[in-house]
Amino acid sequence: MLDDKRIATLLEHTLRGLGYEMVDLETSRTGALIRVFIDRPGGVDVDGCANVSNHLSRLFAVEGVEYDRLEVSSPGLDRPLKRVEDFRRFAGERAQVKMRVPLEGRKNFVGVLRGANDSEIQLEVDGTLLSLSLSLVDKARLVPTV
Repeated sequence: MLDDKRIATLLEHTLRGLGYEMVDLETSRTGALIRVFIDRPGGVDVDGCANVSNHLSRLFAVEGVEYDRLEVSSPGLDRPLKRVEDFRRFAGERAQVKMRVPLEGRKNFVGVLRGANDSEIQLEVDGTLLSLSLSLVDKARLVPTV
């Protein structure tokens, strides 16, 4: 059985070859469930998820990845932001960011992404530009527009 890190590496390489990016990977403690969130420019539809699921089922059989259930899905409108590339790609979009430690007495921020470098993201909150350390970001998601 491959560990989560090796599965993630295998998925990233395979999905890139299929024209998708891996947004997130969730596994159950027992490894029975593997949930993969995928995206690509223009979005992901049901047929794309089904095609990727079929491909991954065959790949996992060849690679000896044991699981009971595989789920492949789009990240949704409230897409998680995990990598610096995500923060750069979605500059100009509204995001919700939860920090591990408080900044100015707050852990939760909602604002417009204004950019990112390898160590910080810039988030405009109520007209103020904040620099938030990527290493202290607990969770970040896009805020869907209505």
